[in-house]
Amino acid sequence: MLTSLGVDIVEVGRFRQALARRPQLKERLFTVREREYCDHHKDPAPHYAARFAAKEAAAKAVGRHLRWQEVEVVTERNGAPSLSVAGDSAHWADVAHGARFLISLSHSEEHAVAVVALLSPEPSATDNEGVAG
Repeated sequence: MLTSLGVDIVEVGRFRQALARRPQLKERLFTVREREYCDHHKDPAPHYAARFAAKEAAAKAVGRHLRWQEVEVVTERNGAPSLSVAGDSAHWADVAHGARFLISLSHSEEHAVAVVALLSPEPSATDNEGVAG
């Protein structure tokens, strides 16, 4: 069941400039796997911008700031993105109780956008026992 939705858009050029001015941002904002994925591309900036947008969109879906290194955009074997959330960020998103994320990323030369849906687990039939209807 859809609990909440987050969306974020990033200007790729501004993000490229920020990374050039402060190279340590990569290590602060992105996991090793994310950096390896992005740096593998001829122009890594749109890929970094999309992943940053995904982390911001996930925070909006959860309703609070999440720790950068605890939220990771993972590229599945088929190329689709997914969101892995660990630590306190997973606790805040209620992942232990079955909450999960759906994610969509897109980018052009100018913009990167991400949409993240937070889904709560479907209630089981036993959850409704004893409820008069």
